[in-house]
Amino acid sequence: MRYQARLVLAAALGAALALAGCGDGGGTENGGTPPSQDVSATADFPVTIGNLTVAEKPTKIVALSPTATEVLFAIGAGQQVKAVDDQSNFPAEAPKSDLSAFQPNAEAIAAQEPDLVVLSNDMNNVVAQLTQLKIPVYVAPAGKTLDDTYKQITDIGAITGNRPAAEDLAKRMREDVDKLVADVPKRATKLTYYYELGPELYSLTSKTFVGSLFAQLGLENIADAADADGSKGGYPQLSAEALVKADPDLIFLADTVCCKQNADTVKARPGWSGITAVKTGQIVGLNDDVASRWGPRTVDLLRQIVDAVAKVPA
Repeated sequence: MRYQARLVLAAALGAALALAGCGDGGGTENGGTPPSQDVSATADFPVTIGNLTVAEKPTKIVALSPTATEVLFAIGAGQQVKAVDDQSNFPAEAPKSDLSAFQPNAEAIAAQEPDLVVLSNDMNNVVAQLTQLKIPVYVAPAGKTLDDTYKQITDIGAITGNRPAAEDLAKRMREDVDKLVADVPKRATKLTYYYELGPELYSLTSKTFVGSLFAQLGLENIADAADADGSKGGYPQLSAEALVKADPDLIFLADTVCCKQNADTVKARPGWSGITAVKTGQIVGLNDDVASRWGPRTVDLLRQIVDAVAKVPA
């Protein structure tokens, strides 16, 4: 099963993993650091973040998170990365291995002789095991907001010796996001949207990372009512009846790769022909990976959303 689909299912069932921002795993007590933690050192080593101290610039990094892999390469730390997990498929030059982020094995990770491990969840109590082996571990949990993304990028930059490049990346991302949000046409009535994580009609609410992007653009999420109390972790499964009744103006498909969904498959669904988004052709296919990660390519996702919104007649 694909990385995104497994995370969606885990989120829907209330498990530890979260697709785009409902998780908060890996606090400081087990060697990680929440996004709000401040870096308490200069660019020179040792660098301390929370209770994690990296004594020297790492040269053998193991990344067990596709988002972390993207961040490391985006800030120029690619040459320092020795291995990445089996789901890290971007960029292409990332040294993909058979290491699993879902079932991390401390012995297999230690066999890589890393001087830093970056992961997003403390599955299998792996952080404590690696800490016992004297291997520094940075936990970068799924972001809940863009500020979390910016903070993780700069933190990873600091602990890898790439602080200036990381700060520059975060600055450019912030500027790009601000411009995209500012350029969205103002409307008297909010557009509504449905965001599909899978053809089983799992969706996400405005309280998730991706949902917060849409909220910044002034869009109304039809899935919010399905998890008003948050008991579904921000990832409710909608009924076809409720979705058709909600009649969204836009449909975004984050299951085009894993599940081969597209405008034609959506149009063919029983009862969907009367939905406004279907009638007007406002069905937007997204890349599953870009839509399920909270790293540098978040700007690409936001840009695609903004472009789609701009095409809807005022």
